[in-house]
Amino acid sequence: MTAVSAERDSARQEVPEQLRNDVKLLGEMLGTVLAESGGADLLSDVERLRHAVIGARDGAVTTEEITEIVAAWPLERAKQVARAFTVYFHLANLAEEHQRMRALRERDDAANPPRESLAAAVRAIREADGGEERLDELIAGMEFHPVLTAHPTEARRRAVSTSILRISAQLDAWHASHEGSSAAAEAHRRLLEEIDLLWRTSQLRYTKLDPLDEVRTALAAFDETIFDVIPHVYRTLDTAVDPEGTGVRPPRATPFVRYGTWIGGDRDGNPFVTAEVTREAMNIQSEHVLIGLERSCDRVARTLTAYSNLTPAAPALLDALTSGKAGHPALMAQITRRSPNEPHRQLLLLAAARLRATRERDADLAYPDADAFLADLRLVQDSLVAAGAVRQAYGELQHLIWQAQTFGFHLAELEIRQHSEVHAAALAELRAGGPRSERTEEVLDTIRVIAWIQERFGVEACRRYIVSFTRSAEDIEAVYDLVEYALGERRRIVLDVIPLFETGADLDASPHVLDGMLKLPQVQRRLAESDRRVEVMLGYSDSAKDVGPVSATLRLYDAQARLAAWAAEHDVRLTLFHGRGGSLGRGGGPASRALLAQAPGSVGGRFKVTEQGEVIFARYGQAAIARRHVEQVGHAVLMASTDDVQERERAAAERYRPHADRIAAAAQEAYLELINTEEFAVWFSRVSPLEELGELRLGSRPARRGAARGLGDLRAIPWVFAWTQTRVNLPGWFGLGTGLAAVEDLDVLRAAYREWPMFASLLDNAEMSLAKTDRTIAERYLALGGREELSERVLAEYDRTRDLVLKVTGHSRLLENRAVLSRAVDLRNPYVDALSHLQLRALEALRGEEADSLSEQDQQHLERLLLLSVNGVAAGLQNTG
Repeated sequence: MTAVSAERDSARQEVPEQLRNDVKLLGEMLGTVLAESGGADLLSDVERLRHAVIGARDGAVTTEEITEIVAAWPLERAKQVARAFTVYFHLANLAEEHQRMRALRERDDAANPPRESLAAAVRAIREADGGEERLDELIAGMEFHPVLTAHPTEARRRAVSTSILRISAQLDAWHASHEGSSAAAEAHRRLLEEIDLLWRTSQLRYTKLDPLDEVRTALAAFDETIFDVIPHVYRTLDTAVDPEGTGVRPPRATPFVRYGTWIGGDRDGNPFVTAEVTREAMNIQSEHVLIGLERSCDRVARTLTAYSNLTPAAPALLDALTSGKAGHPALMAQITRRSPNEPHRQLLLLAAARLRATRERDADLAYPDADAFLADLRLVQDSLVAAGAVRQAYGELQHLIWQAQTFGFHLAELEIRQHSEVHAAALAELRAGGPRSERTEEVLDTIRVIAWIQERFGVEACRRYIVSFTRSAEDIEAVYDLVEYALGERRRIVLDVIPLFETGADLDASPHVLDGMLKLPQVQRRLAESDRRVEVMLGYSDSAKDVGPVSATLRLYDAQARLAAWAAEHDVRLTLFHGRGGSLGRGGGPASRALLAQAPGSVGGRFKVTEQGEVIFARYGQAAIARRHVEQVGHAVLMASTDDVQERERAAAERYRPHADRIAAAAQEAYLELINTEEFAVWFSRVSPLEELGELRLGSRPARRGAARGLGDLRAIPWVFAWTQTRVNLPGWFGLGTGLAAVEDLDVLRAAYREWPMFASLLDNAEMSLAKTDRTIAERYLALGGREELSERVLAEYDRTRDLVLKVTGHSRLLENRAVLSRAVDLRNPYVDALSHLQLRALEALRGEEADSLSEQDQQHLERLLLLSVNGVAAGLQNTG
């Protein structure tokens, strides 16, 4: 038995029985569907390839034999097999989600809170960081601000995602039934029906998404999980702080989550996001949240049947009802008939009707803003408290209040982003006084839409404007100058212009830019209005593509430390906005662990981060997983703000920083030497499906900022996505081996890994990327470029990095200390191999010497096979861009 075979057997043995049963059940059902749809021959071909790739991992089958199997199939059959493996991964992912939810339920123990939970943070702070007073201070100041973005990294169609959710519901029904029952039989039938439909649903988009499609796709996460999960997270925190008092006293937990969104607002390099799109995006968001609030309000009203003799209404509540009768007699007569002698219920029913009128724009009945709705909820709550009905006041009604506080009437703050060069060109044009171009008019229209949103939905609905590639304070000032051109002197909007520092040089220069920014009168005015709050965004994607993953990590860490010191010097309340991608090559990985590895003083109880693409569905597709995610980040925000954690980080950073500098310098040199090789961009496009990724129609945004074809204009997302497909995962680890080798003392590196969270996070993320890399398959992709010296350099660095990461971590195999993740990767890799072999068949034909002689039909079949396999690999690795 080979070492790889032993690892796979070990991983198989570690699979929990129920997960193994679910994968077997869903896999057998897929087999049934394949046989029914494509005949026994299709199932036989799928099984043949499946056994072959598993055998290759065990050393019993050669790569050449698998290549022959795949090459022998007609292209139509190859596409069917690719679709089969893709659907299998969707089902396997679903089974793993259900196992995660089971594990969360099993670990739910109030007396022994699970790690990385809010309850665990509360306990740790009470015991080690100043007790009750410090706990209340940290809770009162904590903020978690996730920002959903439409970056094109979700390879699944919305139709596929909703199909998976229906299968999930039927799997729940299957688990809830007992063997042999009619309920079990019906759940089994429905599972087969839904899996059959998933198989028959196209995995590829035939039309490109427009920005409003992206808005609606993301809002499904709010409708299905986020809106209902958030108040339960707050309740969890409130219970952890005071388990006996929660539900019978004013909450000690503050609503610390605020969602933001770039979807419909991010126009950097996306000509399809216009002022009209931004306006409509906010209208769609408002409609969704008003529907959600109306339903919640109506549900609470229907259950709040407190009789007036036992629970008398306070005078203020009675006055509100009297005003309602005067203004809307017919409506109030209907409500009174429905709920006689139930004044608290009556006001909530009126509130639900007013929410509906707000959505339908009935100005006579509508609420002017969310604060007015909250005021009515407070009236009901205060009246219940005065009547002694505290459980009614601080129970489900409190959940509704938390929802209104968190989401308002706008759901998520719509943020605007545009490139600094666009602003500079618009200003130059306006100052010249000549004709205005269409792009300049669009910039001005965007500012006018911001003003409209603030008038219609309130300032908090849209006040942040992010400037990509900020190089100087003039880039910030330009936005304020454009406001004057767009609105004139008499009309004011509230605007926080946020610099985005992306490249290594920009990160280094960030404090100097901020010095200039603070001198701007518009910024000084906002400081006075906002309790001296300043927000700065750090771009992970372009910095990593610019200087490599190792140097980018250290530069981001340094930038955070410098910015924290700058904020303290200028008495500023700084919020760092982390532009982290979903993949490891773009700053991805567990957000909670990354938080604990931030530079001391850079968190300060506040964490803002982008969540995008496949990350949105993975984190918010299931309520239990969404709740766990928010809890984990909340735990990390609290813990990263404690004195003990910051002091440990500070001491470790001082001790090991000279070694980290040596690692980063050597790693960056190796990385730049690779990507600056002559014709590297051409080679990269040949060894990967980079050029074909645009045909996946992943999102509305183009893959490149301009018409140039070099790496410089290529966005970080397709850069990472394409490397993931080749099974090289280069952006997640390249250069680290050379960097580690520059420090000859292994004992020092091992100590740094144990004691310095930042260094541990760097190696852990690289280890995950290495685990998802397959050297044998990567060799075949790299060979497509016809440049043996580049292939050898990449593979040598992989070998060096893998060897040294294992030596430093002390692991005998990759991910040895992360059993669940290791198990998942080991079991998935062979099936991903199957899709890689199918993709390689297509790529080799499309890149080969006879590519020009392919018939139009074969060309189309090959391209479709390539895209199907891209979709499947993305599902299998669960990392795209």
